[in-house]
Amino acid sequence: MNVNWQGVYPAVTTQYNDDLSINFEATTNMVDTIIKEGVNGIIALGTVGENASHSREEKIAILKAVKEVVAGRVPVLSGVAETSTQFAIEFSQACEEIGIDGLMVLPGMIYKSDESEAVNHYQQIARNCGLPIMIYNNPVTYGVDVGIEGMKILAQEDNIVSVKEATEDTRRISELFSAFDDRFVVFGGVDDIALESLMLGCTGWISGLTNVFPKESVAIYKLAEQGRYAEALEIWRWFLPLLRLDTVPKLVQCIKLCEQLAGRGSELTRAPRMPLVGDERANVERIYNEAVANRIDLSKFNLD
Repeated sequence: MNVNWQGVYPAVTTQYNDDLSINFEATTNMVDTIIKEGVNGIIALGTVGENASHSREEKIAILKAVKEVVAGRVPVLSGVAETSTQFAIEFSQACEEIGIDGLMVLPGMIYKSDESEAVNHYQQIARNCGLPIMIYNNPVTYGVDVGIEGMKILAQEDNIVSVKEATEDTRRISELFSAFDDRFVVFGGVDDIALESLMLGCTGWISGLTNVFPKESVAIYKLAEQGRYAEALEIWRWFLPLLRLDTVPKLVQCIKLCEQLAGRGSELTRAPRMPLVGDERANVERIYNEAVANRIDLSKFNLD
């Protein structure tokens, strides 16, 4: 199974009303805006989209709304983060019925699987759903690492086509290419090592801070794709303090606060996530304000 997944794929936020019901208009407006600003795909209901904070019915409604506003302009993938393999299969089948373009599948939530259990989880989803699947390998956050030997087993499933590599160890990217050549589409999944990941051959970047600065994210990707690394570094070094906000436990609150500061969304999150206060809030505001004050003029890179 072949897919044309490449470029910058923001893991988009889910926007809420004051009563914490889903604000579909704000969510779809945000998705429409970042597509117009050049992103190459959309990841809905990832960690940043607060997947686990929604009921099954809400997830389906969000995906339908996102699919409608995207209208085929870029691929739409959904995060799959369920507490059991059976629930994940059922949700994946619902995604297939909606007609989105693919799945970004996490290991089972709550229970920390070993590698063989995680491999079985991914196998069962792949065998019971026809959509192309991206394996989200994030042992730092979820405590489960599917290594090269596990991926050799998963390579036998035709619709497992991609890996979001988020071990924070860039050596894994080279190991994936050495073991599998171009069998998997490899995405960088850690914001603050994204440029290094692209330099090592990743064909895409899944990012949280792209919600706030999509044009800069796309510019870094394009420059890296063209081998213009010195120019990419100029933007990268400006962006790095912001990108580090995607690697902390409160990344969702950090990203949504930046969205609010930028006039691109609301900081509202569902409990148990609570708004940032005190020094945590001041630090995010400082990083954001410094970035805006020193924002780089992208027109000089002649990327259009």
